Amino acid sequence: MRIAVDVMGGDHGCSVVISGVKNALEKIESIREIILVGNEVEIETELKKLGFRDERLKVVHAGEVLLMEDKPVEGLRKKKDCSILKAVDLVKDKQADAVISTGNTGGIVAASTIRLRPLPGIDRPCIATVIPTSKAEFVLLDSGASVECRPLHLLHFAIMGSVYAQKVLGHSNPRVGILSNGTEENKGNDLTIEAFKLCKKAKINFIGNVEGYDLFRDRVDVVVCDGFVGNIVLKTIEGFARGMMGWIKEEISRNPKRMLGGLLVKNGLMTIKRRMDPDLYGGAPLLGLNGTVMKAHGSAREKAIMNAIRLTGEAVKSNINGLILNKVSESNTLIAAEKQAA
Repeated sequence: MRIAVDVMGGDHGCSVVISGVKNALEKIESIREIILVGNEVEIETELKKLGFRDERLKVVHAGEVLLMEDKPVEGLRKKKDCSILKAVDLVKDKQADAVISTGNTGGIVAASTIRLRPLPGIDRPCIATVIPTSKAEFVLLDSGASVECRPLHLLHFAIMGSVYAQKVLGHSNPRVGILSNGTEENKGNDLTIEAFKLCKKAKINFIGNVEGYDLFRDRVDVVVCDGFVGNIVLKTIEGFARGMMGWIKEEISRNPKRMLGGLLVKNGLMTIKRRMDPDLYGGAPLLGLNGTVMKAHGSAREKAIMNAIRLTGEAVKSNINGLILNKVSESNTLIAAEKQAA
């Protein structure tokens, strides 16, 4: 497989991204080529520092960077030579099978949607974020790409999430639920109620509505919502996790007795910390496009970049887009036939 990596958009500059690429090339044999997209001088400087040379490595120069503070669409118009556009265009032009970026999320969504276009039958792409639980994980989508959605969009998110959970995360029959304020079919707003009706007809393992406290009870594998709700849920979970770990550390260190007790539970706490590590998943795929796109976190370190490359490769090998296209087309045909019959 050939993967284009935008090395310029992250918080730590291109050095960390290139180090993550180096680790990936050393450990993932299926990679045919990785294309580093960004300022050629900076990239070559970092490669020399690392003493890194690999025949599978290629560099494509981009003279501009879409910054985090840039407005996505406006920034893309003004910075036509920015690294994220160059990287996405490599996928568009069939010179790469996938693209990974740590840059401006809105810019990545906009660039990928404009350049690659959604798969036939899909109106909106979605960001699928994998969130760990005590036993496994669940996929939350959309977590920020599409703020305003229609019921059909949530159906498509459900299908896309189900395919991703099965083929990349290894869930044999993913349980799909719509995030709502009650489990009853009539609970929620107009969007979730109508989406519930559509999801019942789809050929997925739809378990109905799920509530916030179901997310970490091993009840659901794919959680569906619009991007506005999903982004709030995601940031709340991230904030709570960081706050809780800090809170525990603070309380344990209050006196010698607690510190002694902390030593006894240290291994358990470290296990929880490892399970909560977002670097295990590398980033969040942008599903529903004519190409494979992975959004890595802006603060991603080497381990996250390596795992983003690994999971992106799994998505390419599993033909995620082809499977999504077939299942969405099947559902769209069924809905159209029912409307015509009515």
